Amino acid sequence: MKIFEQGRDHALALFRIVLGFLFFCHGASQLFGVFGAKSQLAFGVWPGWWAAAIQLVGGAAVALGVGTRVAAVLCSGSMAYAYFFTHAPKALLPLQNGGEQAAMFSWGFLLIAFLGSGRWALSSVLHRVERQSGHQAEPAR
Repeated sequence: MKIFEQGRDHALALFRIVLGFLFFCHGASQLFGVFGAKSQLAFGVWPGWWAAAIQLVGGAAVALGVGTRVAAVLCSGSMAYAYFFTHAPKALLPLQNGGEQAAMFSWGFLLIAFLGSGRWALSSVLHRVERQSGHQAEPAR
């Protein structure tokens, strides 16, 4: 149907923004004890603190659309790690081992890594402004 084709860019952008924001909030709650978190992780503790740092920074990057593909691959990988090393040893299926959230985040970010950030991304806006102003970035050396 034509309406789905026309709304594809908007749906992708909304999916990216919401997924990134939720991931950002999850990391912020663990790192800073906000959003109703019961506790806060101690600095540098493996793997929890590092996972929360990826969630905070990666989630923000994906939500804003800056370095989206790289951030999405990193976020997806961190959630795959969480699933296979924390949840999977308890039971086979996500419903049995409590790993639904990790699995959904992992697959969602993998989808974004393949589809890209879309039109609503901050990087796309900056690229359009740069192109309209006639300024071209210098080639990397």
